[in-house]
Amino acid sequence: MGDVSLPKKYKAAVYDKPGSISTKIEELDMPEPGPGEVLINLTHSGVCHSDMGVMMNSWFALPAPTQAGQVGGHEGVGNIVKMGPGTESAAVKVGDRVGVKWVSATFSGYYTPGTFQQYVIGPANYVTPIPDNLDSAAAAPLLCAGVTVYSALRKSEAKSGQFVVILGAGGGLGHLAVQIASRGIGLRVIGIDHGSKEKLVTDSGAEAFIDHTKGNAEEEVKKLTGGMGAHAVIVLTAANGAYASAMDLLRFGGTLVCVGIPEGDPLPIAKAYPQILVAKAQRIVGVAVGDRQEAIETLDLAARGVVKSHFRTAKMDELTSIFKDMFEGKLQGRVVLDLQ
Repeated sequence: MGDVSLPKKYKAAVYDKPGSISTKIEELDMPEPGPGEVLINLTHSGVCHSDMGVMMNSWFALPAPTQAGQVGGHEGVGNIVKMGPGTESAAVKVGDRVGVKWVSATFSGYYTPGTFQQYVIGPANYVTPIPDNLDSAAAAPLLCAGVTVYSALRKSEAKSGQFVVILGAGGGLGHLAVQIASRGIGLRVIGIDHGSKEKLVTDSGAEAFIDHTKGNAEEEVKKLTGGMGAHAVIVLTAANGAYASAMDLLRFGGTLVCVGIPEGDPLPIAKAYPQILVAKAQRIVGVAVGDRQEAIETLDLAARGVVKSHFRTAKMDELTSIFKDMFEGKLQGRVVLDLQ
C-alpha cells in the first residue's frame, strides 16, 4: 500500500499557558517522517494524569519546564499513512493500526509532540501494533495506564493466589490494575480508594474494598490477610499520604511498587526504615512504564476480553474541562479524545 494523500494543515491541542490548566486548539503544519520514522493519522488519544503534571509544571523531577505550544498526550492510536527513509524492512507498513506510548524512543508529550493531535511522528521500531479485534478508543488508555500497571504487577513478583493491595484502585490506572491482577494473573486484590469508587473497584474484580476516608486501612488489610499483610502494595495515586501508609500494609518479604508521582517538593517515603526493610526482607521498586513486549501482552489481554478499560470519549476542545475534572478528583476511569 502506498502513502495516502495528506492535508497541509491539521488540528492539535496545545498547552498555551504551562503552569496552569489551559489548552488551546491550533492548526499545525503537516510533519515529514525522518529516517526510521512513520507518520500516523491518530483517531484517538487517552488523557493521563501524567499529562496534567507536564502541563502544570508540577513535577519536580522534570529537567526543564514545559514550553508554551507543547502538544501533550502519550496514549495515541491511529493508522500509519507515510513511511520515512530506511523503514523498508520495518515490521509495520502503511495502513497498519498502531499505538504511540509515553516512552516512544523519546518522551511523547514532553519536548516531543504528543498525541493530542490528528497526526504524529513515531519510531517505526517502537510503535505498538493494535490487535484487529480491539477498538481504538478502548486500546488508547492501555498504552500507558494498562502497560504501566501490567509492568508494576510483574515487578511486584506477586504470584497467583497471593494478596496485592492497590492504592488508588478506582482511578484510571487502578481499575485496570485490579482487572489485570485478579483476572489476568490470579491475585487476590484488596482495593483502596474513596468510597464513591467502590462499585467500579469491586466490579473490576477486587476481593475486598477499603474506603481510605473511613476506618484504619492497616487493620483492615491485616484482618483480610490473616494478620500477615499483603505480598505486594502498588501505589497508583499521586498522594504522599498513600506512600506514607504503604509500608504498614506489607508482610515479611513484601514488595512496595511505586507508580504514582506526587507533585511539588519531593518527600521521602514515610516509614521506609532501613532497619525494617532489612529485618523484614522487604523491597521498594519504581515503575515508570512498561516496555514494548509488555505493551503487546497488555493489548493481548484486552483483545481476549480479560481486561476492559472503563472510559468515556470526548472531543479535543473539551480537553481543558477534562483536566479540571481530573484536578478536582471527579473522574472515574479514563477519558479518551476522539480526534476524528
